[in-house]
Amino acid sequence: MKKYPYAFHIALDGNGINGLEGIAGVCVFLFDPKDNSYAYKIKFYDGTSGGHAVNINPQGTCGFLGNTGQHLLFYDPETLEEIGKISTLRFEENDTCLRGSTHLVWINEREFITPISDYFYRFDINNLEKGERLGPHGVKLAHGMKATQSGKYICYGSMDNPKYGRRGAAKEVGIWDVETCKATRMELPTTCWHVTTHNKKDLFYALSFRVLPQDHVDYHEWAMAFLKEYAFEIDPKNKQVVRHWSGGREIPAHINSDVTISDRELIFCTGASQTVVLIDLDNFSNFRIIDEKPDLQTNLKNKRQICTQAYDILARGGLFTSTRHIFGALRISRFTLMDSVHACQLSKDQSLLFTANRGLNHITVYDYPSLNLRLRIPMPDLQEYFPNLSRIADPRLGFHHGMLLSC
Repeated sequence: MKKYPYAFHIALDGNGINGLEGIAGVCVFLFDPKDNSYAYKIKFYDGTSGGHAVNINPQGTCGFLGNTGQHLLFYDPETLEEIGKISTLRFEENDTCLRGSTHLVWINEREFITPISDYFYRFDINNLEKGERLGPHGVKLAHGMKATQSGKYICYGSMDNPKYGRRGAAKEVGIWDVETCKATRMELPTTCWHVTTHNKKDLFYALSFRVLPQDHVDYHEWAMAFLKEYAFEIDPKNKQVVRHWSGGREIPAHINSDVTISDRELIFCTGASQTVVLIDLDNFSNFRIIDEKPDLQTNLKNKRQICTQAYDILARGGLFTSTRHIFGALRISRFTLMDSVHACQLSKDQSLLFTANRGLNHITVYDYPSLNLRLRIPMPDLQEYFPNLSRIADPRLGFHHGMLLSC
């Protein structure tokens, strides 16, 4: 059997607009740049929902499918077969079904740290029933998390928490001191869901995720905010913003998902604006954009996706009470009525950039740093895995966060 040097693992959450409420699965896309050959595997997991992010341990022997369904779910990275699952509700009560163990940080091949409710827990994959509560994480709803290069700090974003109504805005990030097991909450001008860390320095980057509560109170059925976006460079030791980038609301940089980094650029993809944004690390001002916005002809070929998107938008808020949200969403999406790039990962040698486009249901490989398009592959319809799904139903697999393994 052919061996591929790259394996792009992507969490799947189905065809709805709100991935936090969808199904749960994994796609692995295998690629060889020598001849542009590829293969893929796809698997959905019964009894689990809200597939959100994947994370493979450093040895490549165990995969984690983070989700909002209150499960810890592990799979074999080669076969995608489930190898372990446990309910997090046995450890802590939960105040909102948006709260889940969506991300984790591996400590070694077997042990990891992940949030459950208001606390961080440490687990061994060989003994999931014996989770160790480490302490409170200190933020409203802990989300994306990464360890800094030294391993001294775990840095994490926070989602807005619907439990608190209009007071639930999470304008904060958290910093966990691994040695003392103490958390520090840093207040910021904007909510930040997702983070990444510098390749060499003990710095991390947090990206603004700007949404508004429906009817001014509902952060469960939030709406996209047509406001300026931010990227913050933060020193976890001194708990200080070192630099920040701010882009006007007309710049297509809304509703980021994956965040990755090269030696020269901070890179993030946008699920609403159909772009990948690359910010120059030297001056933290200049930026360039990969634009995956579909043209009119492509839009017309994806009517099922557009119909689902429009229906789900109206189902989230009243047509008349949410007028401002609908108009804002149209501007943010540049009138495409389709979501877009949710997975974006750079190879270790920084030669290839992989993206997964949720709305158009395709995977793309770009050369880096030139950003020339090398390969674009349409992926199969969801109906192939759910035969009872109507043929006229939305066919998207539901790409969300990804992780790239390189040989």
